[in-house]
Amino acid sequence: MKKSLLLTIAICIFNGLAAQVKPGIEVLQESKFKILEGKRVGLITNPTGVDSRLKSTIDILFEAPNVNLVALYSPEHGIRGDVTAGETIGHATDARTGLPVYSLYGKNKKPQPEILQGIDVLVYDMQDIGCRSYTYISTMGLAMEAAAENNIGFVVLDRPNPLGGNRFEGQPNVEPQLVSLVSQFPITYVHGFTVGELAGFLNEEGLLQDRIKCDLTVVKMKGWKRKMNFEATDLPWVITSPHVPHPNTAYFYAMSGILGELYAINIGVGYTLPFELFAAQWIDAEKLSANLNGLKLPGVRFRPIHYKPYYGGQKDEYLHGVQTYITDAQKIPLTLIQFYVLQECHKLHPDKNVFELCEPSRLSMFDKVCGTSQVREVFTENFTVKSIQDIWDKEVDSFKEKAKRYFLYK
Repeated sequence: MKKSLLLTIAICIFNGLAAQVKPGIEVLQESKFKILEGKRVGLITNPTGVDSRLKSTIDILFEAPNVNLVALYSPEHGIRGDVTAGETIGHATDARTGLPVYSLYGKNKKPQPEILQGIDVLVYDMQDIGCRSYTYISTMGLAMEAAAENNIGFVVLDRPNPLGGNRFEGQPNVEPQLVSLVSQFPITYVHGFTVGELAGFLNEEGLLQDRIKCDLTVVKMKGWKRKMNFEATDLPWVITSPHVPHPNTAYFYAMSGILGELYAINIGVGYTLPFELFAAQWIDAEKLSANLNGLKLPGVRFRPIHYKPYYGGQKDEYLHGVQTYITDAQKIPLTLIQFYVLQECHKLHPDKNVFELCEPSRLSMFDKVCGTSQVREVFTENFTVKSIQDIWDKEVDSFKEKAKRYFLYK
């Protein structure tokens, strides 16, 4: 009897996890999949496409008696999350369902007509982390283009933005020569959109190729508010990629990911704290920590750290640097933290120019995630954050005002 009572309580607690926010897949399920009835469905997803009880959207649609799921489409990291970052993905067969899996992270990032044959509607269900350089939103936009070109409907099952819905940082323009999967569309580097809102923005603002529009349907969440970060949703977090193990990693990704593209300073990838660290063999950890804390940046503190990465380009090298601690997520200037680190590193070690220490090919990746080469070119003149603030903050306020027209939640 006692065991039965405890089990009932545990089940109630677990079921309660879905009470605060219902993701799009659960809202679609509540409607008995009405918008998909009588259609041949292709699903773009990965392990983050789950309901609040961690059941995969693949399995939910495959088992639904009135849904004809006929194909799966895989982004970076694979349909079941079994591919590492940057690794090419080929076409395959899903072992669990027997459905064909078509790669959207190989030679062709955009679905080609031959892999869309017989599809009536594409469904997109993946968790984003709120940054322009995260490839899943680029995959979504390219798939929207393909859907429009092939007269296929496009459905987005909406999910929360883990950074909340009010944060916009970084200039929103992408120079034509720098357009890539890490900066596919001209939006701010940190964007406050949910994926459903972003889809509407891309569609209606003419940002798809040749200003084409797809037949877009967004299945909204229930219960989500713009002020919510991911923890406030009570939804379970599924790692969006191998180095984003926790919902708060999204904050650290925005804080260090641009600098991380240079590979000259380790940002914790290869160690146990991905995106939370800034370290190199030559850094004076105590002085860097003191300098950064001396800036009194809002919402963040730093402490010295010393470690050896377990894998990656700096494997087994003894590195010294700082660990970042977020004290107020609402106040911290997320994307500028990495530039403050570069500024203070240059003061302490003027002979160590990270833009010269890195492989030349990494400079183009740095520019791609910034969306412009101007940030790097101006910053390296004197290594001060002040020199790039006007560039980085340019048009953010006006972009946010335009973005508000596409908000689906308050």
